[in-house]
Amino acid sequence: MTRPLWTSDEIREATGGKVTAPFEVTGVSIDTRTMEPGDLFVALKDQRDGHDFVANAFEAGASAALVSREIEGVEGPLIIVDDVMDAIEAMGVFARDRATGCHRVAVTGSVGKTSVKEMIARMFRAGGHAHWSVKSFNNHWGVPLTLARMPAETEYAVFEIGMSTPGEIAPRSQMVQPHTALVTKIAPAHLEGMGSIEGVAREKADIFAGLQPGGAIILPHEDAFCALMKEIALRHQPGAEVYTFGRSEDASARVELYRTDGDRSVIGVKALATFWEARINTVGEHWAENVAAAILAACVGSGISFHIAEEALWGYAPPPGRGTSEELPLPCGGSMILVDDAYNANPESMRAALSSFAARPGDRHIVALGEMLEVGSASETEHCSLADPVLESGATLAFLAGEGMKPLADSLEGRIETHWAVKAKELETVVKNSLTNGDLLLIKGSNASGMGQLADRLRQWSKAADEQVMDRGPEGAAGGADAV
Repeated sequence: MTRPLWTSDEIREATGGKVTAPFEVTGVSIDTRTMEPGDLFVALKDQRDGHDFVANAFEAGASAALVSREIEGVEGPLIIVDDVMDAIEAMGVFARDRATGCHRVAVTGSVGKTSVKEMIARMFRAGGHAHWSVKSFNNHWGVPLTLARMPAETEYAVFEIGMSTPGEIAPRSQMVQPHTALVTKIAPAHLEGMGSIEGVAREKADIFAGLQPGGAIILPHEDAFCALMKEIALRHQPGAEVYTFGRSEDASARVELYRTDGDRSVIGVKALATFWEARINTVGEHWAENVAAAILAACVGSGISFHIAEEALWGYAPPPGRGTSEELPLPCGGSMILVDDAYNANPESMRAALSSFAARPGDRHIVALGEMLEVGSASETEHCSLADPVLESGATLAFLAGEGMKPLADSLEGRIETHWAVKAKELETVVKNSLTNGDLLLIKGSNASGMGQLADRLRQWSKAADEQVMDRGPEGAAGGADAV
């Protein structure tokens, strides 16, 4: 019989809450739209008050709900606590401590942290019973929720930790208490909250605040703030071992090979005197550093061999919205390739996306870029500086959205065809009307810029057109005898 994730007695022990009736749960959820039967529903207060959805949770099959007050008209089991956020944090710590044999890794960075986390999770799954952050659950509720979802028998776990203002990373690292902690790269992101790129580096280095004695510190060797982050890391944990990744001869994991056919990449890394090679389903030289970082984080101190990790990584593809490519049929006939990198953007990731876009084959390169948010007073300069990377990507047509993108639009005027709008949705019609067979379209922008929604609407448009062709059949689609 499979052990439940939580019993009511365990949750009471972890939180000190009042249990209205005994229960067992197989999962933990904060969203009634995605929860599974048997889950514990956690009534968090964020943009909405989860207490308003407790009845919906039980209708969806919740086994119990974690709340801070009685809920009228609900008959399902409740565990009532003083503060729901405090309770889920307590459950996270309890789950961490009960998984006594678990090797934990924490990942942060300005760019690449979700992709690297997914690579590590892939290698951990090959090594044994693994647990990892889903999507980008890396904030004040995402980290404790991920911990609270961790089964007691977990052998390997990887946690993504993010921030937007000072003081956020250290408490989350202390909650996870990683055996290995990794910084992917420092870039000008969250400058509005952090004030400077050095401030970003200092905050990211607090990923080592909870590092366990004898743990591993992993840093980007060529990063301008590597020495500063090493100093902060060793201040947190003086006995830790320091590893680096990059292209330098002195890096612990050194990139020695990168080649691509425009759809996939072959990457060779020499890590701790062992050479290994991986083939991944994405494009861009920055992926080589991601792979080098991931192999170190997955193997150092975990007991997982480089051989197992190497085999597990073959065939890796990035998470949705982070450089995935797909073929979309067009209503006018033929198809185009959509490169969706719209999950988020900062100057570093924007340049990397444009650089890798240049390596992709296609009849015509088109970019649709949303403004980069949270870059502070450098916004105009950073947006304007993308002009050369856009041109070097091979783009002959650019769609730009957001006030921040206006300087780039002005810089590109007269050099390539450019369309600018305040909102991404205002570009939808002109983008659709511009696409022809064989086009290659890159969509990228900050999460709040609306570019992800533009990508979704293009998919829906393409799907509707494809279904219409299928309904008409091949004769109708080609313009048969009844065509006017």
